[in-house]
Amino acid sequence: MYIAIEGVIGVGKTTLARLLQPAFEAKLFLEVFEENPFLADFYTDRARYAFQTQIFFLLSRYHQQKAIAKELDPTKNVVADYTFKKDALFAGINLENDELTTYHQVHNALAEKISLPDLIVYLRATSDVLMQRIAHRDRHYERDMDSGYIDELNHAYENFFGDGYNGPKILAIDTNNLNFVASKEDLKQVENRIRQSLQMTPFQTELPLDLKGDD
Repeated sequence: MYIAIEGVIGVGKTTLARLLQPAFEAKLFLEVFEENPFLADFYTDRARYAFQTQIFFLLSRYHQQKAIAKELDPTKNVVADYTFKKDALFAGINLENDELTTYHQVHNALAEKISLPDLIVYLRATSDVLMQRIAHRDRHYERDMDSGYIDELNHAYENFFGDGYNGPKILAIDTNNLNFVASKEDLKQVENRIRQSLQMTPFQTELPLDLKGDD
């Protein structure tokens, strides 16, 4: 199975992917973002550095997705902490006019060659919680993060995975009160939700009430 984890900056995608890897005996693919030379400048001046930042991410993610495709066969599981579609979602916020048009032309050409996941685990959290988590991890290039930008991204994700969504199966989980690192029970509950969604044994039929109702 190919499982991709999605959600806004700071929601815990990479953390969850790392923790799920041994449970699913999976090959782990983590998004490479720290190598983007424009990222720190982007967070201080979005208008000036948006196009360079997005194109770098687009090509980097494309090359990594090609590597994921080589790992997909019936005997292996893959867990990734992002989807290729994510890049276009960010571009829709950060770019406009000719830059956005040019971006979409490149993205659409590359997307035809990308393998889709069997399940997208969409992690949700309020914008206030996301800002707290971003501050707690204290990455140097995120110290000037604008709360308005996070809120805009949060709305964009909710709209994308809303009623008009058309894509791989989605499992949405509210993470506001979950702690994957500190609570083995929380992690096991999320793992069980994933196994249930993919009909992968073993999984429990009945789930805790605080994790129901988010499919």
